[in-house]
Amino acid sequence: MSQVGSAPAFRTGSPKKHELKSKQKLEKKLSFYTKVKDAVTSLNATKTICKKSKQRSRQKKLKAYDLSMLSEFLPETDASNLHTEAKLNCKSKQALVQREAAQLNAVLTNPQFQLDPFAAIHQHLLSTQPPSARKESNSAKQGKDPKDKKRKKNKKKNASSASEAMDI
Repeated sequence: MSQVGSAPAFRTGSPKKHELKSKQKLEKKLSFYTKVKDAVTSLNATKTICKKSKQRSRQKKLKAYDLSMLSEFLPETDASNLHTEAKLNCKSKQALVQREAAQLNAVLTNPQFQLDPFAAIHQHLLSTQPPSARKESNSAKQGKDPKDKKRKKNKKKNASSASEAMDI
């Protein structure tokens, strides 16, 4: 059922109108793209202005918090005493684990630790604390001693009175 001699139904209008419409579409697209490009450039410009103002405010804050003058009053530290293990590779991690395992084994086999672990730990801490920390802990203990003595005396009195009451 084909029709002979008839023109195709989908071609309505002349080819010049079709070319005109395609040119108009192209112009619309180009104008849209230029508008988008202008918008992007203006946004980038405002972004850079905001970044610069933020950087200025950060610099002002940093100037306000400049603590370099305080370094004169701080005591000098010896850099060789500082032990930092910031970078641990596989070999150093294994060595560290082995040393710690050996140390743990030595602690667990220590006869004093086996008898009384808390006393052994306390003695170790007392022997390894720096002298200034020892003085502070001793002064703190001395401040608590009179109260402890009073409490012990009160407990003894209460215990003796209770035993007397049971005797009667």
